[in-house]
Amino acid sequence: MSRVPPPGIYVPAILFFTEDEEFDVPAIKAHVLRLAKGGVTGILVQGSNGEAQHLSHEERIRVITLTRETLDENGFRSVLVIAGTGAQSTRETKKLCQDAHAAGASHALVLTPSTWPKLMSVENILRFHREVADASPIPTMVYNFPTVTAGQDLDSDIISALAVHPNIVGTKLSCGNMGKLHRLTTKFAPTDFAVFAGRSDLLLQGLTSGSCGAMAALVNLLPKHHSCLYSLWGEGKLKEAMKIQAQFAHADWAISKIGGIGGIKAVVSKHWGYGNGIVRGPLEGVDINRLANDRNYKVLETLIANEKAM
Repeated sequence: MSRVPPPGIYVPAILFFTEDEEFDVPAIKAHVLRLAKGGVTGILVQGSNGEAQHLSHEERIRVITLTRETLDENGFRSVLVIAGTGAQSTRETKKLCQDAHAAGASHALVLTPSTWPKLMSVENILRFHREVADASPIPTMVYNFPTVTAGQDLDSDIISALAVHPNIVGTKLSCGNMGKLHRLTTKFAPTDFAVFAGRSDLLLQGLTSGSCGAMAALVNLLPKHHSCLYSLWGEGKLKEAMKIQAQFAHADWAISKIGGIGGIKAVVSKHWGYGNGIVRGPLEGVDINRLANDRNYKVLETLIANEKAM
């Protein structure tokens, strides 16, 4: 198997909790199975949407194991499990990579530390990711998401410098910078370094610029739509793919306005009958009963109905 993750659609899966903020295991398993049936290539656990920063080390191990076991037990052994392993120290990040490997993850997605952003010089950023990659028993990927790293936005020069490391095999770009994506895809072959869009509203644009696909939150709601667009693009049916992409542009914006992680959970629960809108504090949950009066939610209704019919 290649050390570089294969191209396709990946989902930063949401994680469901009970009212006392313990794992809702039946809901987590139901969600993983629905995503796999929807055609995703891989499931990212402990990404930003998976509330990684709110989990203990033991909980991180448990959810990786639970995801891998759920996939294997239901015949989805080829679906990858990627683990978010970013932490605020190099030491802890290395430990999380080791734990992820032991629990069954194939790759680690690593955020840049953000507690002291003014001290994170280019040299410190490069040293951090290289030291983590050196110590990691599984290949690592660079996760660039300025929103959750105190505004740190790794440019294409930094990511290019990291891309030549033998154990750094890709990047997720949640910054939405298409120029950066295109610079990286034209510099590195996808078999050496995989570049993924981190948002659905850039999926088709990224593919036409050479990306390997996307790791995007909206896939939690619409895995079949994303798989369909990816297939249409592969078949050269750009007009049909663009129709779906136009819907993603509106849907991505709408779900961000509904309430972020809690909003995604609430919509999933309302339409697929498992889980709830509970998040761990200090995040704010979304009341499922209030969705009907939310104008942003109405943007999603037709897409969700079509998803169910696919």
